[in-house]
Amino acid sequence: MVQNYQSPVRVYKYPFELVMKAYERRFPTCKLIPVVLACDITSDTTSADGAVRVTERRCKLNVDAPFLIKKIIGVDHVFFIQKNVLNLRTRTLEIEAYNESFSNRVVVLEKCRYFVHPENSEWTCFEQNASVDINFFFGFESSIEKLAMKQYGDNIAKGKEIIEHFMDELRTEGITSVPRWVRPAHLPPESPTGSRPNGAVADSSSPTQAINGSHSENVMSNGSGDVSSAVESMSLCSKPNRRNSGQQSSVECQYQLDTDYIQRYLGELTPMQESRLILLRKWVSQLQKGKVPSDTMLLRFLRARDFNVEKARGMLSESLTWRKKHAVDRIIAEYQVPQVVTDYFPGGWHHSDKEGQPLYLLRLGQMDVKGLLKTIGEDGLLKLTLHVCEEGLRLTDEATRTCGHPISTWCLLVDLEGLNMRHLWRPGIRALLRIIEIVEANYPETLGRVLIIRAPRVFPILWTLVSTFIDDTTRSKFLFYGGNDYQGQGGISHYIPDEYIPDFLGGQCKTKVLEGGLVPKGLYLTEGELEREGGHMTDDTIYHSVSLSKGQVHEVLVTVEDSGCVITWDFDVMRQDVMFTVLRTDKLLSKDLSPGSQDGEHRSVVDKGWVEGQDYHRVEQPLTCHDGESIQGSHVTCETGTYVLQWRFSGPHLDLLDSITSSHRAQVMYYYEVLSSADYKGSLSSLQSGNSLSNSCPSR
Repeated sequence: MVQNYQSPVRVYKYPFELVMKAYERRFPTCKLIPVVLACDITSDTTSADGAVRVTERRCKLNVDAPFLIKKIIGVDHVFFIQKNVLNLRTRTLEIEAYNESFSNRVVVLEKCRYFVHPENSEWTCFEQNASVDINFFFGFESSIEKLAMKQYGDNIAKGKEIIEHFMDELRTEGITSVPRWVRPAHLPPESPTGSRPNGAVADSSSPTQAINGSHSENVMSNGSGDVSSAVESMSLCSKPNRRNSGQQSSVECQYQLDTDYIQRYLGELTPMQESRLILLRKWVSQLQKGKVPSDTMLLRFLRARDFNVEKARGMLSESLTWRKKHAVDRIIAEYQVPQVVTDYFPGGWHHSDKEGQPLYLLRLGQMDVKGLLKTIGEDGLLKLTLHVCEEGLRLTDEATRTCGHPISTWCLLVDLEGLNMRHLWRPGIRALLRIIEIVEANYPETLGRVLIIRAPRVFPILWTLVSTFIDDTTRSKFLFYGGNDYQGQGGISHYIPDEYIPDFLGGQCKTKVLEGGLVPKGLYLTEGELEREGGHMTDDTIYHSVSLSKGQVHEVLVTVEDSGCVITWDFDVMRQDVMFTVLRTDKLLSKDLSPGSQDGEHRSVVDKGWVEGQDYHRVEQPLTCHDGESIQGSHVTCETGTYVLQWRFSGPHLDLLDSITSSHRAQVMYYYEVLSSADYKGSLSSLQSGNSLSNSCPSR
């Protein structure tokens, strides 16, 4: 069982050499790290030019464990080996520590690195990660893992404090600068190959180039500016630095987050919460091919699943697929508010609460649920709700920017005056439950507080119906006020500034929220009109879905009569693994073998007797696509014929029972399109897939 932990990047606003001077003072012992009892140097070598120093220490640590575990293992102390490689030429310090004691039962490996800030050579960065691999520990594996996690968290929390402590000591002693390393004049100049002592390879470039990304000094120093630019600036490796792509793998560094950025835009997180945010960010970055959600969004899903990364990424994966399927990202720009909503929907945004959270008012008791459903339909009401949720996310970003501290949730005030039995109309309840289910799954941890006021006697019936569909954490955010209890001390004025209490609740603030009222029946649509007007979000999509069991394939046939046209595809693997490839054949295919015919969906058009390279050609390399991956690609057709987009089940071996269980079948949601060569202006070779086995067509 291996556990991995990754800390965000810490920034010290001091030069590297001065930080190293402070770092050395923590040895052999430090009062701020009482668990370390002694550190003995076992090896210490320095290169001829004085640039590289390799130090190895054997550290004696007190066992910070319960008395019972100490008695079982029979020791009060454990020993760790720490190896430091200080390179003054590149201005880096690499640290590796691992346990010597009980190494056959548990392996703790910690790696740290000090390096120069990417955009400010007078600042120093620090990153830290660890792994714990427990083979056997007398039945106390879980306890040892928790101890290791605690120790790791304590180390992270104390790390910056310790450096700052010794920096203060240096200032007290009048030491405010340390000269940089300069190659001794008596030594011959370095050879072009840049040979290093101890067999190390030279790197003549600055270590600041080893980090991919952009980091704005102005944003770092004052914490102001636009949220989007600050996120780009303060996430140390948010985008590739093409000048130095060879210095450090972008796969490694693009997941780093700066602690100042976390505190300014995400809030206070424990070391383990920070680590799990980075792990989730890394997973999403690898699978979404650059379309990484914001850190705020990742954090919401982590909080919804108590920072369990596996559960959070499963929930997030399903939500990202849902957003893509229904084009939710375009709702803010494209949603047109129906006129009946403009005239009769009693809800809207209204300033903010005392914590700076955007405030939404909903006069549910005045809402004609039946009238709205009869005019815009259940899907229309759902789209309206999604528009409100997306607008809420936008407003929280704005609030974070203007308030100077993280605001990730909004406040909802629901006025129930006028609520009666007509609101318990069955189709209305069904629509409400569906909306709650979708919002809970895709907008977790967006509500900071829900104020329910003027609740009538009928409300407990409605609450009993809907509360079971609301997550326990969300349900705990509801505050209820019956009658006029919302007024006076202890009422809503405790949460909403007096100047923002709306006039319909006795305040002085005018609102744009309508009173609602009954929708005229003359505006009602027939069932057929509702179907044409709104469609169904569950069916209204350009994507197709297919499930595959062992041995099954799904194929899409594309007839190409114009060589040079481009076939594009976009698909998500929502369960298990699949193999994707593209084939071409000149043979005439029988219609009864085409997808869509009876039993054709899972039959291949490639006959068992066909010979590859003769009867058909593979024009795209087979690509194994894993659960949760989002794949986009294209192929320039250099020849006419029938092209076959093929998905094949590639998951583990399944027995008969598993093969008929939906959870053990692969599921793919896909979309494809053929672009005419005459319609595409530009180089067709730029659209050629990186997996293509055929030569690119000449530009047209």
